Amino acid sequence: MPEYGRHIQQMVDHCMTIEDREERTNCARGIIETICRLNPQQRTNPEWRAKLWDQLAIMSDFKLDIDYPEGCTLTPEMLNSRPEPMELPRRHITKRIYGNNIDQMIDAALAMAPENPDREEFIILLANHMKKLMMTENPEGATDRRIFADLAEMSGGQILLHADTTKLREFEILEVPTSKKRRRKR
Repeated sequence: MPEYGRHIQQMVDHCMTIEDREERTNCARGIIETICRLNPQQRTNPEWRAKLWDQLAIMSDFKLDIDYPEGCTLTPEMLNSRPEPMELPRRHITKRIYGNNIDQMIDAALAMAPENPDREEFIILLANHMKKLMMTENPEGATDRRIFADLAEMSGGQILLHADTTKLREFEILEVPTSKKRRRKR
């Protein structure tokens, strides 16, 4: 564990050479207390003691024969095992420029009752967000008509907005500021 330094590692190595199991366990407790004093930020973690005992086992290559407190269950097999691969949802994204979240937001808008006044506001917010996303990829093509056409296509024709009656916000593309000052090499 490089974060604890070579002195802690030397203490662990010395602890492994002690013959008496009770004395070895007391030495290990002293090492844990020293680590606690060196790294007080560890105390913010609710399971910090168990974590430190597990790290002590790792530093000794699991060869330290002591009475570990309850909650310390780390084994070499657990440390070297790989987690099971996560199964990612296979959802078809209609328009990749907008991403999966916009598809889910459209589904949420379609699930709202048509007479709900929040539905119209939600659809306008959705269209503005789509315009913002389009601006990052294609600033010239981010017109209200195109956003409305994409929204109608992605919703299966159930959400229809018209450029004559609905106006979306105008977004500006900001230039990334460049630093004019350069440091001199010494």
